[in-house]
Amino acid sequence: MRFRPSGGLGHGQQQSKQGRDEANQARAEAVGGPPAQDKFYDHRHNQEIDRAENIAHGLPPEGTPQQPAEPAEKDKRGFREPNLETPSEVQEEKPFTPVPVSEKPKGIVDALRTAANTLVKKVQRLIKPVKRIHKEVVINAEVLETRVGVLEEGKLEEFTIERTTEERLVGSIFKGKVRNLEDGLKAAFVDIGFEKNAFLHYWDIIPNNFDSGYEIVERPSGRDRRHDKPKITQKDIPRVYPPGSDIIVQVTKGPIGNKGPRVTTNLVLPGRYLVLLPNADQSGISRKIENPQERQRLKAILRKLSIPDGMGVIMRTVGEGQQMRYFVRDLALLLEEWRSIQDRIKNQPPASCVFQEPDLIERTVRDFLTEDVERIVVDSPKAYERMREMISKISRRSANKIKLYGDPQAIFDRFNITRQLENAFSRQVALKSGGYIVVDETEALVAIDVNTGRHKGTKDQESTILKVNLEAADEIARQLRLRNMGGLIVLDFIDMKKRGDQQAVYHKMKDCLRRDKAKTHVLPISQLGLMEMTRQRHSESVHASVYDDCPYCKGRGKVKSALTMSVEIQRKLSEILKRRTRDEADFQLRIVVHPTILKRLRTEDEKHLIEMEKRYFGKLDFRADPGLHAEQFKIVNVATNEELASVGGA
Repeated sequence: MRFRPSGGLGHGQQQSKQGRDEANQARAEAVGGPPAQDKFYDHRHNQEIDRAENIAHGLPPEGTPQQPAEPAEKDKRGFREPNLETPSEVQEEKPFTPVPVSEKPKGIVDALRTAANTLVKKVQRLIKPVKRIHKEVVINAEVLETRVGVLEEGKLEEFTIERTTEERLVGSIFKGKVRNLEDGLKAAFVDIGFEKNAFLHYWDIIPNNFDSGYEIVERPSGRDRRHDKPKITQKDIPRVYPPGSDIIVQVTKGPIGNKGPRVTTNLVLPGRYLVLLPNADQSGISRKIENPQERQRLKAILRKLSIPDGMGVIMRTVGEGQQMRYFVRDLALLLEEWRSIQDRIKNQPPASCVFQEPDLIERTVRDFLTEDVERIVVDSPKAYERMREMISKISRRSANKIKLYGDPQAIFDRFNITRQLENAFSRQVALKSGGYIVVDETEALVAIDVNTGRHKGTKDQESTILKVNLEAADEIARQLRLRNMGGLIVLDFIDMKKRGDQQAVYHKMKDCLRRDKAKTHVLPISQLGLMEMTRQRHSESVHASVYDDCPYCKGRGKVKSALTMSVEIQRKLSEILKRRTRDEADFQLRIVVHPTILKRLRTEDEKHLIEMEKRYFGKLDFRADPGLHAEQFKIVNVATNEELASVGGA
């Protein structure tokens, strides 16, 4: 019996088309380059923007995959200082337990329901206490680079590295000047002070809707709506931003190859618990906060916030369970930061930076210091004092979580991070069950293969395979975060016959990716047994930033074998000997090769070379040179000392 979809045949086709559209959009976002921060806006036109940008820079419309360039250094600056209008320092209270949004129960039914919910939670805590995970952040701050590792129960779960000599361009805000408009490309070119003008597509000028990961929260009418300001359209852009006009933009993608930076006018200013949207007229809340009662409570808090007209905010996931005073404090700091940006916009000339993206130390305090983090250990006294000063403005109790490490042993060695990094960045990663995964990072995509290895299977082979695949899904999600791999990713799990097992692995993979800050899109296991997914690039991968291609093998990881080189040398010798005239006497050639190649020529291939000498009436003299590349050889005429051939090499 065939299964018929409940909505008819057309219904299934419509869902399939929608799935394909979502997959295509995810693919475009994954290969479209590194965004400045979390995607708060719904960019449905990424493919059109990428195409226009490639044409503008003389590249094929589909573009060529390249590594992102390094962004622009900023001068050291301190954390934003509060002014007199900023509320006084927040005093920490006991951990907050979310309750329904209604502050006062309306009627006896609501009162009974509230009391019942509270009682159920207390009983659940008594019966099954919540397991607390030992989570800590370790920071290694040195002169040339800063490294941050997040440990959970001693296991490295996240890793970030930033070179202090590199410029931080992505996320910075500039006062630019429109140089020219290209209506055919629907794009503007903006001078922000770099050699290449920034690329600004019309879709990045028009206010966008929120991404699907954020729910719009309607605020009381008249509180934040710009009814008097008409919405700009593409037709209005040449009139609103003619060549020569000033424009405020934020960098979303650094220079790549011949391309300049990509920018947008949809500005985003991240804070501790909130994200300020200075040019938006909507507010929202992260959908990662799943508790419905907590969502209602946070929505009520958001509606009470005094957000200036024409601005919006996003409630971050870290705000779950926090008191209203923390949001008030964070909003005040963000508004103060925005006022200082506006002052710089008024006073600074065009093509200048008015806001620099914070460095890794400040971003760590902003993003990692949450309630579940027990401590942050840093080995630099200067960074320690700076972090305590920053966090003390928000919470004194949280400032006490900052600890200074002073032991002579390297901090990453002390916390066993160095060894974990070595294992994490190897091509083959072992699993606890005895299986292993193999990670191959190519220019176009990432391929990950799962193998059973030395896993001792039981009589039930299917359950053994399922166990290894489930464990591999967890490790793959961890590896994606650690290595910061993005773009198209193909996962080759061990073949499973049961559809239920395939679904279990698929749901496990989706569940493990929930904690990933990068946007991901996963498809179920296909008929070929492959799982396809995309992960948005927030920056270049750790592998690309830490390692250079081997100058010997040019990044291939392999060199030509001695047999291959012997064949090529004999082919070249035959070509040279055939060209010479027979009346020459004592035609002698000297062949200089790598010692490993010479060993092959003198042992296994000696008889072929002697036969060549007899056939062409020549004499061959071989010499070893350890300084030569294994794929390089030279052929010299001994009589004239003329170099007849020089092949291969680095």
